[in-house]
Amino acid sequence: MIKDEETATGERYPDIYHEYRPNAAVLQYQEKDDIFVYEADNGAALKVEVVSEDIFRFRYAPEGHFERDFSYAIDPSLKYSLPRVTMGGDETHYFIHTHKVFCRIDKQNLQVSLYQAEGQKLICEDAEPYYCRRTMLRGTDQVRITKKAPPSEAYFGMGDKTGPANLRGNKVQNWNTDSFSYKKGQDPLYRSIPFYFGLRNGLGYGIFVNNSYRTHFDFDSEQQGLTSFWADGGEMDYYFIHGPALMDVARRYAWLTGRPELPPMWALGFHQCRWSYYPESRVMELAQEFRGRQIPCDAIYLDIDYMDGYRCFTWNKDYFPNPAGMIGKLREQGFQTVVMIDPGIRVDQQYPVYKKGLEQDAFVYRSTGELMRGPVWPPDCVFPDFTHPNVREWWGQLYKGLYLEDGVSGFWNDMNEPAVFKLDIATCPDNVLHHYDGAPCDHRKAHNIYGQQMSRATFEGLKSLKPDKRPFVLTRATFSGGQRFASVWTGDNAATWEHLRLANLQCQRLAASGFSFVGTDIGGFNKQPDGELFIRWIQLAVFHPLYRVHSMGNNLDGAAEAEAELIQAAEQENRMDQEPWSYGEDNTLLAKKAIELRYQLLPYIYTAFYQHIKNGAPVIRSLFLYSQEDPTAIEREEEFLFGDHLLVAPILEPGIETVQVYLPQGRWYDYWNGALYEGKQMANFKTQADRIPILVKAGAVIPNYPVQQYVGEQQFEEISLCAYFGEGRSTLYEDAGEGYGYREGQYKLRTFTTKAGKNSFSLMQELQGKYQTSYRTFQLSIVGLSFKVSSCRADGKETAFEQDGAQLRVKVQEGFKEVVWK
Repeated sequence: MIKDEETATGERYPDIYHEYRPNAAVLQYQEKDDIFVYEADNGAALKVEVVSEDIFRFRYAPEGHFERDFSYAIDPSLKYSLPRVTMGGDETHYFIHTHKVFCRIDKQNLQVSLYQAEGQKLICEDAEPYYCRRTMLRGTDQVRITKKAPPSEAYFGMGDKTGPANLRGNKVQNWNTDSFSYKKGQDPLYRSIPFYFGLRNGLGYGIFVNNSYRTHFDFDSEQQGLTSFWADGGEMDYYFIHGPALMDVARRYAWLTGRPELPPMWALGFHQCRWSYYPESRVMELAQEFRGRQIPCDAIYLDIDYMDGYRCFTWNKDYFPNPAGMIGKLREQGFQTVVMIDPGIRVDQQYPVYKKGLEQDAFVYRSTGELMRGPVWPPDCVFPDFTHPNVREWWGQLYKGLYLEDGVSGFWNDMNEPAVFKLDIATCPDNVLHHYDGAPCDHRKAHNIYGQQMSRATFEGLKSLKPDKRPFVLTRATFSGGQRFASVWTGDNAATWEHLRLANLQCQRLAASGFSFVGTDIGGFNKQPDGELFIRWIQLAVFHPLYRVHSMGNNLDGAAEAEAELIQAAEQENRMDQEPWSYGEDNTLLAKKAIELRYQLLPYIYTAFYQHIKNGAPVIRSLFLYSQEDPTAIEREEEFLFGDHLLVAPILEPGIETVQVYLPQGRWYDYWNGALYEGKQMANFKTQADRIPILVKAGAVIPNYPVQQYVGEQQFEEISLCAYFGEGRSTLYEDAGEGYGYREGQYKLRTFTTKAGKNSFSLMQELQGKYQTSYRTFQLSIVGLSFKVSSCRADGKETAFEQDGAQLRVKVQEGFKEVVWK
């Protein structure tokens, strides 16, 4: 076929292209180790790999030749045993089935239908055969799968998209893009996560498209009953993940693409950042202000102005004459220091990183043989090829001075889409070449994984430099699987109520999509929030694992060499700083209370992370993950679960006196006053300036630490447990908060089981691990008792207690086995 295409200058030119579909009878198939290959008589082929009882992989080759089996997204340490697989067929279809999934493959066109094995319930089916288009000018430029979308089917996931939670009726794409002060509905943004959940007749499943090119997803946007996904190159390679519970889909996707390590405990504390804190006197003033006001904080960030002329891995000695000394003084006050590192390396013959990079052949080239050069913060930069293992190793060792000698605790990889200023495409052109771990390609294929591989190089470098320390890496751009290396934030947002709503939804979406260590720029990066917006944001963000304030500040100097026009347009008004005390004394007290709540909840949050790394359960859970059979729950965007037991309802509008909260199935206690609510209903809560509605699942046990100014400030002699009348299981995981002793048994895992009767309540504890906590007692509170207690026995011994109506308090030894109230 001949098709007219349009160039960037508007000219028309003919392009000859070929279309491929497996539209003829399947001639043969072969099987080995649960991998099945079906070949049609026109040369098209389908390869089906049974990864587990619940995960099937589908790969298509238009002419029967499959690409190298390589992926940056799939966890390379993944280990699994082959499931029991049965195969067969009839006159029209081949069959492959496990105990959980039944797969039918049409013998005429290789269309796939997938069923839940039990009851043969249809979950997902192709509407058309696989499609591939190749052109003479661009090569393969589209590989596509189209599936049926019944009217009631709902779709979720896809990372940080800013559209509605249920993506049905929307079209989105993945192409990592520097998106300053993005708007609702803007797409694409900073990350590419080509993974979605489907919910069909109560049965959940997931689709992960294992392709790093620009990808597109159309969730029945034209209301034709069709959902399509396609890539602008490469191979059609996707995984079907069976549920039927959507939470199990999330866990299996996390297993497939990898789970992170436990973060250092300090990384879950409060972080303060702006563009930029300098010079040293300003940084120390900030630290003293936190400690003087007794507002907890664990980390202070230094943005690009700490560098010498935006040269990565250097210091501006006018601002910071003795970096190690300053960082040491901050550490004495309990502060960790985090600094930014960008991928753009300044072109400067006197700059050692640039010179050594040239010697190492570390930077990317154009197809013409020229170095790829372009402006970022410096006016002229080159860009490392993080897809080359030698370059990743070289890059990782560049952190030695900052990490080992100066004492920096963590690193923030920014601008790594990669962003390039002054270009309409805002990134490297397509003709930039990459190593791609031994399979050279152009930027179309490497773009979306560039940021992921930068954070990988950083993470692996830090691990090699300090093997006994847990790395902390924060990245802006990434790809599926990038959660193995770094936490993420939602990028350069704005100080608006709309962005507060987006922050709530984006963090839910990213957590469901494998990135539980997620947060936002609290208060907004661009523009200035008023006190009410800042407080509502910092209250919501208590329940975002990355708890960081970040703003542009009064910064115009930092843009002098680069994005000056863009920044000036955003800086019409005089800017304030964005610290917790920036909005008057009343709001300072409110911010302090929110941050103190975060520190009280640290054992609960750390335990939620432990659960995430063990079984993939997201730390933040949209209601569709909790109650998929409830039609109201799957359409709610505001409320979410945090860990197993807390339901959070942020206040997302200014000046309102009441907020409506949907309570999903179960029974729920108000965290603040102990009031009991039945689930599956809307409830009205009167708004209060110092809190947002938080509810606790009946039967839960919630641990609290005493407030401390930073992680490790205190050796606790006692911590509190609050048990909520009902039946359930809860866990509390603790270790040293740093290092890897937990892998050798140096942890303490407590499993609490609650049982409730008409006139009795009991709490049992099971212990695992060798770690010894500093505390020896629990201050135990019971909420929601429906009877007056006459007896409390701890491990069979009568124990003194206090009861005030439905609440009771008692002190018990931390190693107790059972406490019974009657």
